[in-house]
Amino acid sequence: MQAYLPGFALGLSLILAIGAQNAFVLKQGLKKQHVFLVCTICALSDAILISLGVSGFGALVERFPIVEQIARFGGAAFLMVYAAMSFYSAYKTRHSLNPEGSAPESALKIALICLGFTWLNPHVYLDTVVLLGSISTQYSDNIGAFTFGAISASFVFFYSLGYGSRVLIPVFEKPRAWQILEIIIGIVMSALAISLLR
Repeated sequence: MQAYLPGFALGLSLILAIGAQNAFVLKQGLKKQHVFLVCTICALSDAILISLGVSGFGALVERFPIVEQIARFGGAAFLMVYAAMSFYSAYKTRHSLNPEGSAPESALKIALICLGFTWLNPHVYLDTVVLLGSISTQYSDNIGAFTFGAISASFVFFYSLGYGSRVLIPVFEKPRAWQILEIIIGIVMSALAISLLR
């Protein structure tokens, strides 16, 4: 449980950041179109990338121990940049949710779009393969629990976002809700960056 919770918290905090993929999942949930398909593609893709990151970094660090130190400071810097971007977005950007009704699209088209948002996004590799992979080296004794925590965070988040989004329509029509979410993300990212530097 000691390794599972940090894995879950880190995975969840990274995935919470507002981006193209999350916006797509949210919109599909609001439109109630192919929600299960979209959530499953996103969660399974994360599971694959997280597993690759954890296994790859473990082997790399065993051979080159200095990689762990470099990755730790790089990961902390990356988290601080994420935090700064979230705080800046909360201060400057005025997000709002305005889903437009449209005719149902085919499952194949939706799946391809979802795969594009997931696998063609450079940030997903930084988050899952590089950042989670580097942090996982601190939990070498409980690497399975850390990995499972990060993967389960993806499943919990995507299915909650996809199926719970329809409840959030009145909330996220208001820019203030997005600002609050960005601030929370910034605080979590900053705390994780500080913990890496200790």
